[in-house]
Amino acid sequence: PQEMRSTRQGAGRGDAVRQGSTRQGSARQNATRQNAARQNAARQHDARQDAARQNAARQHDARQNAARRELARTPRSSSSPRRNSLSLPTIGRPTSRDLRDSLPTLQVGGKSQEPSGSRARKLANLPSTIDSAPKASSSREVEEEPKKQPGKKKPDKKQTKATRKKAAQSPEQNGESVYRATAGGKLRQPDSAEPDDQPTSKRIGDIRKAERRERVQNSSRRHLMRFVAIIGVVVVLLAGWAVLYNSPAFTVKNVEVQGVEHLTSDEMAQLANVSPDTTLLRVDTDTIRSRLLQNAWVEDVHVNRLFPDTLQIAVTERQVKAIVEVLNRSGSSVKQWAIAEDHTWLMPIPDRDSDAGKSTSAKIYEDADAALHITDVPYGTSAEIGQVCSDNNVNNTLDIVAGMTTDLAYRVVSVSAAGPAETTLLLDNGVEIAFGKAENIRDKERVIQQILSDNPDGVAYINVRMVENPTWRAL
Repeated sequence: PQEMRSTRQGAGRGDAVRQGSTRQGSARQNATRQNAARQNAARQHDARQDAARQNAARQHDARQNAARRELARTPRSSSSPRRNSLSLPTIGRPTSRDLRDSLPTLQVGGKSQEPSGSRARKLANLPSTIDSAPKASSSREVEEEPKKQPGKKKPDKKQTKATRKKAAQSPEQNGESVYRATAGGKLRQPDSAEPDDQPTSKRIGDIRKAERRERVQNSSRRHLMRFVAIIGVVVVLLAGWAVLYNSPAFTVKNVEVQGVEHLTSDEMAQLANVSPDTTLLRVDTDTIRSRLLQNAWVEDVHVNRLFPDTLQIAVTERQVKAIVEVLNRSGSSVKQWAIAEDHTWLMPIPDRDSDAGKSTSAKIYEDADAALHITDVPYGTSAEIGQVCSDNNVNNTLDIVAGMTTDLAYRVVSVSAAGPAETTLLLDNGVEIAFGKAENIRDKERVIQQILSDNPDGVAYINVRMVENPTWRAL
């Protein structure tokens, strides 16, 4: 039993110690939270005080700025001061020293005293707009004491009483002028119509606005003068152009033609149709160009004016690529037609001994003899001057020759165009080449060159319609 009591007492003491430690920890935590709360409240209080001070400072600055703007907007009084006028600066704020220098003696309420101390400071804070007013108000009235003249005695008590009585009367009854400082700066003008001997005050903003307005007006006048001058120059130029356009000046005396080989001079004169009395200013170059482009031989043309009297016509002609043997409608005869590289039919080649052949340019016959000849064209192929060829057999042949890149193209003298797949080339050494369609032209050309180089004794026939399996026959 004694051991059990000791054990229970020990456990009780341990519980008490733990509870005491827990209470102490809770107290410390509560104290820490209270300190944090007090610090937070102090910070918030300081922040509110700072915000209040800043807000009060901003409101104070705003009121001061509003007062300054109101004073700046108020115009200065331009009326001349009367007998007892107060000499103050017209622009700016007077200082206490200026007031003391300009007011040797002031009379306030009938008593003469010097403006010193707090009164001088109050006068120094007066606005710059101070003028005489014909009517009294609740503002303080300040009158200048008349200067003492030599030889006069000091006024006695009766005179002092009279002076006080006079001061108690209204300014209109005394017939004197008073000075009144008002907030805002706008005062009533005096009733007197005395001449304006003092310079009038102006706001700096008004002066700047006037200068800016004058600059804008001067700039507008300069721009207007320039615009009028430009209009005058344009009118003079247009009048001069009209006179020159209708005058016989720059009459076309020479027509210079360049780049023409297949058209004769008579054909060019007929196509250009330049009037003999036209001038370089009145000539219609676009019309001349359109007329020349209607001819199948003309691929492009440029018409230029060369002052003072020359009209230049630069022509780019199409070249003869091949001569195609085309059957007539009845199929009884064959007509040789010149065709260009862009598949445009140029013209039928007349016989040299015919009348049409005599008037045809010799360059056409020269090109026809050196050009490729296309034969065996199927019946029904139609040819028309200036039109693009629509026959597949002829177009296939032209594409084959145009697609060759080696000297083999210059060795082809004639082509049998019975059909696209049956196209056969004839070289200048008599070798026939079954070429077929205008496909894989470079590969076929390479195979033909290889076969010709592998058979130096000669080859009579080569078939490359199927370029993968070429065949040939040697001599």
